[in-house]
Amino acid sequence: MSTEEKPAAAPRSLAEALRGRDDVALAALLRSRPDLITPVPTDLTQLATRAGTRASVVRALERLDRFTLQTAQALAVAADPASYDELLGLMAGDDRDPAVSAALPHALRVLREQALVWGGDDRLRLVRTARELLAPSPQHPSPTGLGPTVREATTGMSPGRIQEIVATAGLPSTHDSVSAVAALTALFDDPARMSALLDEAPAESVEVLERLVWGPPYGQVTADPAPRLRWLLDRGLLLPTAPGTVVLPREVALRLRAGRAHRAVEPSPPPVEAAATHRPQVVDATAAGQAYTALATVEELLKDWHEGGPAVLRAGGLSVRDLKRTAAALDVPEPVAAFWVELAYAAGLLASDGEADERYAATPAYDEWRERPDAERWAHLVTAWLAATRTAGLVGGRDAKDRTLSALGPGLDRSAAPEVRHRVLTLLSGLPEGTAPAPESVLARLRWERPPRGGGRGPAGAPFSAAESARQAPGGTTAGAGRGAGAPAAGSPPGAEGARWAGVPAAEGAHGAGGAGAGGARGVYGSVAGGVHGAEGAPGAGDGEDLRARVARWTLSEAEMLGVTGRGALSAHGRALIGAPAARRAEAEPEGPGDKLPVHHRPAPVPVPLSPAEQATAAAAAARLLAPLLPEPLDHVLLQADLTAVAPGPLERPLADVLGVLADVESKGGATVYRFTPGSVRRALDAGQTASDLHAFLAAHSRTPVPQPLAYLIDDVARRHGHLRVGAASAYVRCDDDAVLSEILADKRAAGLGLRRLAPTVLAAQAGPAGLLEGLRAMGFAPAAESAEGDVVIARADAHRTPPRTPPVPVPDGPPVPDDTLLTAAIRAVRAGDLASTTPRKPAAGSEPGHGEPPRTTAAETLATVQAAVLTGEALWIGYVNAEGGASQRVIAPVRVEGGFVTAYDHTADEVRTYPLHRITGVAELADDER
Repeated sequence: MSTEEKPAAAPRSLAEALRGRDDVALAALLRSRPDLITPVPTDLTQLATRAGTRASVVRALERLDRFTLQTAQALAVAADPASYDELLGLMAGDDRDPAVSAALPHALRVLREQALVWGGDDRLRLVRTARELLAPSPQHPSPTGLGPTVREATTGMSPGRIQEIVATAGLPSTHDSVSAVAALTALFDDPARMSALLDEAPAESVEVLERLVWGPPYGQVTADPAPRLRWLLDRGLLLPTAPGTVVLPREVALRLRAGRAHRAVEPSPPPVEAAATHRPQVVDATAAGQAYTALATVEELLKDWHEGGPAVLRAGGLSVRDLKRTAAALDVPEPVAAFWVELAYAAGLLASDGEADERYAATPAYDEWRERPDAERWAHLVTAWLAATRTAGLVGGRDAKDRTLSALGPGLDRSAAPEVRHRVLTLLSGLPEGTAPAPESVLARLRWERPPRGGGRGPAGAPFSAAESARQAPGGTTAGAGRGAGAPAAGSPPGAEGARWAGVPAAEGAHGAGGAGAGGARGVYGSVAGGVHGAEGAPGAGDGEDLRARVARWTLSEAEMLGVTGRGALSAHGRALIGAPAARRAEAEPEGPGDKLPVHHRPAPVPVPLSPAEQATAAAAAARLLAPLLPEPLDHVLLQADLTAVAPGPLERPLADVLGVLADVESKGGATVYRFTPGSVRRALDAGQTASDLHAFLAAHSRTPVPQPLAYLIDDVARRHGHLRVGAASAYVRCDDDAVLSEILADKRAAGLGLRRLAPTVLAAQAGPAGLLEGLRAMGFAPAAESAEGDVVIARADAHRTPPRTPPVPVPDGPPVPDDTLLTAAIRAVRAGDLASTTPRKPAAGSEPGHGEPPRTTAAETLATVQAAVLTGEALWIGYVNAEGGASQRVIAPVRVEGGFVTAYDHTADEVRTYPLHRITGVAELADDER
């Protein structure tokens, strides 16, 4: 089977393979690997070099799905170069699994598109850096669980010992070690002869092979191996690699595996399964209710911080004690409180005030946000949530330096978070309308699309654990120990082998023949065998899961709290938020036995991420869908005789603001209960209201008559309010009734205020005005603060705001994907530079420059050559230095020369340009066959 036509001349390098691509193929490469275009390479040779660098290859491998990654891993253990048939055998096995055979061309096409594989189907080559990262070695086992080849394992073995192995295996002796190793390799590659050899093996020896076949292929032996091990060693089925260490050769393992490089191949993504199905109207209504609750929660949070919120820690962020207080005020758990705080910060509604005594407070943008319609306010919050890289779920964890991560503090940015959130919602949008997914199926799909670096799960969901799978083989060999030269045994502490950030593939399926779980699902860059705990990746494992899985779990819960989903299913406005197409209706389940089967859905194609303009349009569409579902605000309350008021629904903004000052919230739910107290009434009077204003307000907004106890409470507090006046001396108290002041002086509770009488109606205090006001209120008085002019100071709850602040900028996950305009310009520049660097040319007179080196000619030679080209119409190759000192090579066709400038058609830029002659470092004529 062929995936592309064989070219007339096979490319000898990746650069030559790239030169054979058209602009569409180059654009696909740069779009899938945007780091290659930052900065724009000068030619295709530099592009190929950059595509083979370690950092770029690691980044590309990390973004492959599981099957494509398994294909690359299979190529890493195949011959270099390998044919397509060899690769198909490694992936599909001797029985040629039809599902794998059908999916392999697409995987190979992806690897070719991303310049990780090049060459025709008869000579497939994995780029060298990728092979180094994925190929097996004693220190870094292969993800396939395969060991070294016979040739690699016998390197350094004495020729006499090799001849002994060949003779014991029943092969004729040879005249040198090379031919002996080739004969032994041919024996292991021949299914018929290999089967005959294994038929002669003792059962105990076969059991040892079965324990090592799926890796790790290394084991420990004693100085005097048991007969079952000696039988294997004498025939080369096990080869020594170090004193006391043996390895199962790759060719032997492949024969025992029926040709498969992987224990379990996953050619197709696991489906996102349905956990429950609800009516779409119920989903949308539930989501709308959650959306309104989200708005109320954010508003309540910032209302509580109106007069200046908690102090900013010296290292930045919110203290644990302040987070506890915030959680208690919102009546939510601390992790949920951290989410709301981070959401307000990401939306630009909350920031530090930047003062000497730095505190958190609402920003001016919060006042603007409050005045917008509810649907638009929700769209503002969820848009900020989708794009935010700050991850609230990390609050309370530890960073790399073992410091606690605090809310609003540093270290919470995770650049992958926006992509994971968008992908989770996209998977939900692929389900039928009103269908809630099973969370584990969502996580399994994400693990297939982007295998985790630090471990993973098998196809059946079983966690990988090398330590749990290692078994003691008969005869003193430890099967699955995963020990090569200097490698730790299975069960050693995590990281015992010094895992690298890149290029430490985990041994795939570190299990014996009876080991639990299947291989092939390990991450690309996991720990070595023995360094991955079984709990890692388990449901509810928390920090044991990889970051993408944890972010996905948090996304599902956060989307529910924000009202993007309802009862676990994506709502209509949530679907519009991500620009997903209209939902499809759930199909009727078949009757009979089929109705017990899980629901499978065809995976939705991964959509192109929305641009900022497209996201704003999608958010506006989502707001339009949400608006009719939100409750209409009410203009009335129900006053009751027990000094409470019941709001049967959300209140209009002016009514809610005044009532929030005049009364305290006692309970929330479908209806909000407010309680009037002397303190709450005094708070309203401090804000500038009078008793008559309060009576009129309640009469106008109550559907029931104002109860007499409430009227008496307002009149009583108003009568005493302002009877005492507090000002700043340090602080003083004045009152027209000197008997009241005498009562204060006689009260033992006033001892801490440091009061003394200055006049019959004036007391001075050592405490400040704020402390004096609080102290007198605690004693049961209702003092009022006054200014230096003697006027009453009106206290307003929204007095403190930060200076204008911009929301935190998300941390990008690598270079951005280039747009079509940039791609077109970049490809044009790369091809032009490649033309200039590869075009054959004649050497300048008196010089012999090497191929690709800029020519060096004198000014007179340059002028004469250019003038001659104008007359003959020939193209020239020039070296040019621009005004910034950047050197480049160009192919030009001179049109005219005048005034120290040459006007020419520039083939590299595909346009007519003018160049100063003094900036041309040299010129050369093109070779005759290139004219």
